[in-house]
Amino acid sequence: MKINPAEILIKDYTYELPGEKIAQFPLKERDSSKLLIYNKGKITQDTFRNIEDIIPHNSLLIFNDTKVINARLKFQNPAGKEIEIFTLEPAENTELVTALAQKGSVEWICLVGKLKAWKSGKLVSTKNVNGTECRLEAELLSKRADAFLIKLSWQPKHLTFAEILEIFGQIPLPPYMKRDAIPDDMTTYQTVYSESEGSVAAPTAGLHFTQGVLDSLKKNNIKTGFVTLHVGAGTFKPVKNDSISEHGMHSESIYVELSLVEEIAANIGTNNIIAVGTTSMRTVESLYWFGVQLLQGRHTGNQLNITQWEPYENEPEDPVKSFEAIISYMKQNNLSCLYGKTNIIIVPGYDFKVFSGIITNFHQPQSTLLLLIAAFIGSEWKVLYEYALNNDFRFLSYGDSSILLK
Repeated sequence: MKINPAEILIKDYTYELPGEKIAQFPLKERDSSKLLIYNKGKITQDTFRNIEDIIPHNSLLIFNDTKVINARLKFQNPAGKEIEIFTLEPAENTELVTALAQKGSVEWICLVGKLKAWKSGKLVSTKNVNGTECRLEAELLSKRADAFLIKLSWQPKHLTFAEILEIFGQIPLPPYMKRDAIPDDMTTYQTVYSESEGSVAAPTAGLHFTQGVLDSLKKNNIKTGFVTLHVGAGTFKPVKNDSISEHGMHSESIYVELSLVEEIAANIGTNNIIAVGTTSMRTVESLYWFGVQLLQGRHTGNQLNITQWEPYENEPEDPVKSFEAIISYMKQNNLSCLYGKTNIIIVPGYDFKVFSGIITNFHQPQSTLLLLIAAFIGSEWKVLYEYALNNDFRFLSYGDSSILLK
């Protein structure tokens, strides 16, 4: 896949997004959002709760079951000024599940808001939970690129870090929502099928699904499968460079079960695999490139690892053979679930190997998410977004939905 990233200019992937088009709150009913339908170049619209009538029968929908953690921690310095710590990922490449289960203390890579107010020493926050005083301390250890290494310690020590985040943290709404989180966001900013804790942003394409919609899919013989990609803060990171070649993607953790790999392998070539969101799409495309590594004898280490530009620097392989190689690898290593990291970026010119459709929200101008949509449907993204803007669609995380079918 020979693409010169230096030739992809971010200015070509922008549009005018008025502030009033950005949804600040969700609709009362998840599945009452508008649904833009792009089917082989034709644009129509409906309501999301009718999506089972739009999805081709016998399709396989792949969801991301990650769950958003309370990643925002607020402290006050001795003068009473607020300092915010945004937990990004565990230090030293510790697996996320292990890091969230740690007790007593952890070291995490974090962003710090109002850093100048943190002169020195430890920050302390306390809360009384059912008669027990809980104490959380933050100590700044060092600077790491555009973030910081911070040690978080707490009492009582028998609590896990996941429990501490539940007690002290707040749900991390995106920066374009110009408001603080409210209690309702604890529910509305999670998908109804969220299960695996670890994201600092919701896989928002899935926010429209209700249990009723999921049940209706089964009636139409539409299959569902689940991957896990823990969404990092990089999903909000704007592309600040003129060329996409200078933009760095953050690493994100992914988990895929053997049964789903087998399901994908059985459905490749049927033109009926649909991603629910950009995170599901990037996970499965990363999986394909892991299979390519195995076929070409390039895999090293004991886990999946896909670099940002790997798809553009290596020759592709047959998708069926790629997934068969992954199945063999997992069985040989007695793995029921494959864990790894991906930095994959999908830009115009990318050759999709698995998907014939995607369900997704409307994304920010000049973002890597918009680049992915442009990669999937080409320059038609401009027509799509113009239609959405002219027909009162709501944009971004709490906004309306679209289904794009090739």
